[in-house]
Amino acid sequence: MSKKINALKLDEKDNVVVALEMLKAGELVSVRNETKKINVTKTIHYGHKVAIAPIPIGKKVIKYGECMGIATKDIATGDHVHVSNVRGLTEEDKIFQKEVINVENI
Repeated sequence: MSKKINALKLDEKDNVVVALEMLKAGELVSVRNETKKINVTKTIHYGHKVAIAPIPIGKKVIKYGECMGIATKDIATGDHVHVSNVRGLTEEDKIFQKEVINVENI
């Protein structure tokens, strides 16, 4: 019997997954090829992000293998990751990311 997949991890480096349906509080997140058991802490709507690892305040939220924002609060595994706990990247953040990428490629 195959398990029902209800979330999508877009890149192996991601610390969030995308809900493929509404996930209710307490529901188990099921991602293809993942064995970690994660319960959603509150209802998360289709298309929204769920943390699959703790993301401390000030640390990167990774989706598509890239930084898509910075945590403004500590985000626990199973939490909804959204504008209430993540800020977008500033120009300074983007410049720093480009510098890091350029240095790594040398």
